[in-house]
Amino acid sequence: MSSSLITDFLHQAGRTAVIGGGLATELERHGADLNDPLWSAKCLLSSPHLIRQVHLDYLENGADIIITASYQATIQGFKAKGFSDEEGEALLRRSVEIAREARDLYYQRCAESSSDNGDDSRILKQRPILIAGSVGSYGAYLADGSEYSGNYGDAIKLETLKDFHRRRVQILADSGVDLLAFEAVPNKLEAQAYADLLEEENIITPAWFAFNSKDGTNVVSGDSIEECGSIAESCDKVVAVGINCTPPRFIHDLILLLKKVTAKPIVIYPNSGETYDGIRKEWGQNSGVTDEDFVSYVDKWCESGASLVGGCCRTTPDTIRGIYKILSSGQSPFSAK
Repeated sequence: MSSSLITDFLHQAGRTAVIGGGLATELERHGADLNDPLWSAKCLLSSPHLIRQVHLDYLENGADIIITASYQATIQGFKAKGFSDEEGEALLRRSVEIAREARDLYYQRCAESSSDNGDDSRILKQRPILIAGSVGSYGAYLADGSEYSGNYGDAIKLETLKDFHRRRVQILADSGVDLLAFEAVPNKLEAQAYADLLEEENIITPAWFAFNSKDGTNVVSGDSIEECGSIAESCDKVVAVGINCTPPRFIHDLILLLKKVTAKPIVIYPNSGETYDGIRKEWGQNSGVTDEDFVSYVDKWCESGASLVGGCCRTTPDTIRGIYKILSSGQSPFSAK
């Protein structure tokens, strides 16, 4: 697909597009045990039906884009668990198949509902739906918290990162995703590695780069968001650039900084604002914002220039429904409460 994918998609949507919300935390809510270096990728093995259900939950709450359960799925990570390269590659492909199955099932339900006038709280609306293949950072594979610091040490060079990501990117691009989502990019070195890979491997699947920040000015490594955004802007394969896995309160300022260096559509899907302890592998209690507060930011983000909006860690189908409603009606979905 050409770089017009997102432009055409947004034109068809007629509004800001909605991205699904947190995957791992929803899987846990459905009973999955993710206490593992593979994190949500563990469910590709143990409970693919749960992944399909979470994708479906997001579609039925208004998402236009769902993101595969491959953020922490790496061939190297699977190998450490005793899988062969071939088995690891098959699991990556499976993450895409599951998302495609969820989309097909959703379209089937849309078709069935058109002849059923019964009351249904689900959003069953035939519309273009994109599947984004998630690519997590090198730090996500390490599962040592370095994805939240962006500090890989001096031993990790540009070529190291390109070699690490190359095969996974090729497989996801060839597995039927509509776009590649490079998520929670923590430093400009990894952004450059992704941009180089897309060019060198002549990946025709369009991509977005979503950086993560903890201060509203820089990505987590301390590199400026403007420098990082410039890398995305200069790569023809990148069709959108933005922020994910970042507290909502920082998003507005980050959008304004990105708009200085890129003319590409801005993609925004923050976390709930809760803090994650990468060492203890747990979320801080009561440190986030409510769905109502999260959704109250959405208008401001769109006014600032966001074209695609959703949620990341600890956001839920209810969060996504709130975003969908405010984007569809221009009114707070919580005002009647």
